[in-house]
Amino acid sequence: MQRKILIILLLTIPLLVSAQKAGYKGSRRIKQGGFLSPKVKKTKEWVFGFGASNFLGDLGGANQIGTHFVKDFEFSMTRPSAQIGYRYRFQKRWAVKVGVYWQLVSGADRLTTEPFRQNRNLSFRSNIFELSGQAEYYFTKQQVGRHYKIKHAKGMKNFNLQGYIFLGFGGFFFNPKAQYDGKWIALQPLGTEGEGLPGGGKKYSRVSVCIPYGLGFKNALSDEWTIGLEVGMRQTFTDYIDDVHGVYYDNTAILNARGPMAAALADPSLYSMPGGDQRGLHQSGAGQERGDPKHTDSYMFVNITGTYVIPYRSKTRSKF
Repeated sequence: MQRKILIILLLTIPLLVSAQKAGYKGSRRIKQGGFLSPKVKKTKEWVFGFGASNFLGDLGGANQIGTHFVKDFEFSMTRPSAQIGYRYRFQKRWAVKVGVYWQLVSGADRLTTEPFRQNRNLSFRSNIFELSGQAEYYFTKQQVGRHYKIKHAKGMKNFNLQGYIFLGFGGFFFNPKAQYDGKWIALQPLGTEGEGLPGGGKKYSRVSVCIPYGLGFKNALSDEWTIGLEVGMRQTFTDYIDDVHGVYYDNTAILNARGPMAAALADPSLYSMPGGDQRGLHQSGAGQERGDPKHTDSYMFVNITGTYVIPYRSKTRSKF
């Protein structure tokens, strides 16, 4: 189902961009005596950015049972983020944006003092490659022209600060990995919760969909360039970004079917919980809780953004 939704998204976005181009006809970005015409409303922009990302899921997190929200934020697991996109602003308050996003997310139980998580001792990292479309609503009015950049002037007139919120729809690819003997090993093919084995269910897809939402601010540096900050959240429809979802599968069966590497990555427990024997059967035996299937994973980013306004070029040829 998720693959079908992603295919529809990939087919729809080019049509959206084509419609934007068609709607741009008749819009003009005309300079009059060094100023932009106040009638200008429509612009095309390239958007790019870089910053930091973080993961909210089953692994790692705060020193408590996971909350799957910002309260579970683990600062030490912050990793890089980047984006590039195309924005079409068709009204004073509204714009649409299509973007490609990259995040590196990770989590590790060893960083928390919550007893269950620490004893579980799982960890992962994953690249996330996302393609999404978003609608943006600007809650501040855009100033037009260079008059807000008066030389030597003081106060807010020197700024063209714009704020916006956004909501959209996207698809993404992820591939959780964990370290084994110093190498990063893809976890999905191993079936660490018995996927593909009798009674273990089928393997999960590494392609899923997400709902992007958040807010941003940008300030004009010139007629063509702006700099800003964007905070984005991604609510996903998968609980497997960290390869953790439900219950432990019989580790001996994983060992016999997939080998010692799969067994070690499926259950690296420290056996430190009170009441468990040396094999940790009370905490990581078959059927015991490994993750929280009631909540799907999410991730977030904070990016410094830059915007370049694409200059309008008239297609009318001179008669002379």
